[in-house]
Amino acid sequence: MKRIRILTHIKNFIIISLVIFFWSNSNASEYIDSEYFRKRVDQQELPKISERLPLKPRIINLQNPGNYGGQIRMFIGRSKDIRLMVVYGYSRLVGYNLDREIVPDILEKFEVEDNKIFTFYIRKGHKWSDGTEFTAEDFRYWWEDVANNKKLSPSGPPNDMVENNSLPTFRVLNKYIVQYEWQKPKTSFLNRLASASPLFIYRPAHYLKKFHIKYTPEEEIRKNNKSKRNWAAIHNKKDNLYKFDNPELPTLQPWFNSTKPPATRYLFKKNPYFHRVDQNGKQLPYISQVAFSQVSASLIAAKAGAGETDLQARNINLQSFPFLKKSEKNNNYKTYLWKEAKGSHIALFPNLNINNKILKKLFRDVRFRRALSISIDRELINEALWFGLGTESNNTVLEDSELYKEKYKTSWTQYDIDTANALLNEIGTINKGGDGYRVMENGKRLEIIVETSGESEEETDVLELIKEGWEEIGIKLFSKPSQRDVLRNRIFSGETMIAVWSGLENGIPTRNFEPRELAVTSQQQFQWPKWGQYVETRGLSGEKVELKEVNRLNELLVKWQNTSDQNKRKKIWQDMLDIHADQVYSIGIVSGVKQPVVVRKNLKNVPENGIYNWDPGAHFGIYMPDTFWLE
Repeated sequence: MKRIRILTHIKNFIIISLVIFFWSNSNASEYIDSEYFRKRVDQQELPKISERLPLKPRIINLQNPGNYGGQIRMFIGRSKDIRLMVVYGYSRLVGYNLDREIVPDILEKFEVEDNKIFTFYIRKGHKWSDGTEFTAEDFRYWWEDVANNKKLSPSGPPNDMVENNSLPTFRVLNKYIVQYEWQKPKTSFLNRLASASPLFIYRPAHYLKKFHIKYTPEEEIRKNNKSKRNWAAIHNKKDNLYKFDNPELPTLQPWFNSTKPPATRYLFKKNPYFHRVDQNGKQLPYISQVAFSQVSASLIAAKAGAGETDLQARNINLQSFPFLKKSEKNNNYKTYLWKEAKGSHIALFPNLNINNKILKKLFRDVRFRRALSISIDRELINEALWFGLGTESNNTVLEDSELYKEKYKTSWTQYDIDTANALLNEIGTINKGGDGYRVMENGKRLEIIVETSGESEEETDVLELIKEGWEEIGIKLFSKPSQRDVLRNRIFSGETMIAVWSGLENGIPTRNFEPRELAVTSQQQFQWPKWGQYVETRGLSGEKVELKEVNRLNELLVKWQNTSDQNKRKKIWQDMLDIHADQVYSIGIVSGVKQPVVVRKNLKNVPENGIYNWDPGAHFGIYMPDTFWLE
């Protein structure tokens, strides 16, 4: 009897082993190709699907797996917005999942030691969109031949690769493993790789070597590109994984750009070598093509309401929601309302680095910033523009964040004209003139120009309502719309007084998100662009921070970076939020405004209740548009 049991166990073991063996060895043949590629495979223009996928593709388990085919249409307001396909595609070395945790995506796996040593394992057999294998050479090329080449990168590697004024040691361990080691913790590294506008630490070396003097003679580079520019200028023009404006540049995104700018319609085609599959073995994306049509941003909501798009949120605001709902039945779409996770839907940024010395002195006086803030009737603005659905608030973390405190939302936000006037009187450098407006110490009337990107009617409407409150405290407000790039350049150069933009990118952080937005880290921070430039360029340009409280924010950021203690990290975050609430470096208006998302009725797997956020989130990216499909 005992012998029979032993034989039975051996037999079962053999059967199970054989099943596992045959399943693992036949798994590649179980992959399902789309009709979109099958004809090209039959004509031997493409390898079969098992040869196009990595040995271990990323498997996406879906509640509602889809079918292949079709095209989705979207609108953009300017040609530069073709980069949104890199945002929405959200193919990253590592990326955020729906719980805002970082997981491997392009990478098979990664290892982190003490936040100093990062080891990345590349999926064997993963290929660029042109079929060339993606390997450690693509990381080496970027690090040695691009980031550390003075002709291509005059300032050296990007600031995101610098910690404590030191660069990492980069190692190629083998064809599929690379490693970066810093002497100090580099806590922001994975977050930057996972962001909406990511740090690309790799390049398609096989393609770009054709434009690099180390691998190709300069005369040949110029001749082949019919250009009189030097090789570095040609290389930089060809090399832009984020801008997505070079159709020849291989990509790892789910769709590649097939249209060379300038154009009014851009077609993105399915990447035959994309590394994700669903649980049934179907290679993603399901959708064959995505079309971007460029129209005036002001027309996009109307065109969405007319049923001319299959998926649209960009350039649509809550004011359009009643119209969109009314048009749903006739035009075969649904309108979802997603949460917005920005610290403030719209915020004002007094430029503490403005060139005008008198205004600089005013803007750096916290009493002036507080007076501006409490002379804004946020309740009126919320009711008038957002149907009372938003939350009157500072530019700070939202209630969904574990770091939230009520005072962060309410400090210096209560509408109080008397206190605002008293604060301005305290300053002593401005007095009421005969016309009711205040005058500055040079005798000129205090007039503030608030500049916008000119892309949103909401911003203009907000400023009209703010104007009334500021007149009560003797300040004349003028609004000045321009273009996004023009506005940014004026801010960077110190020409703007106050700019309008959205608030904190991540209004729902945990203690383990690096509090970079609260310290001086980037020129893109419109309240202190020159200080940010100084940090980004490691002192080569810009200006050194001159305010004690702002320096304290930088000290707290370093303190956070050098601890992994959870309680200490939370305390540091809240110390920084305390400073911002007290010092009013930016002036939030309303947070929690919902984002309308127009979705074709037969477009599946688009969540009805989502969070519309840039970083983390990449707008649609975190929900993987490669898994959306047309029924």
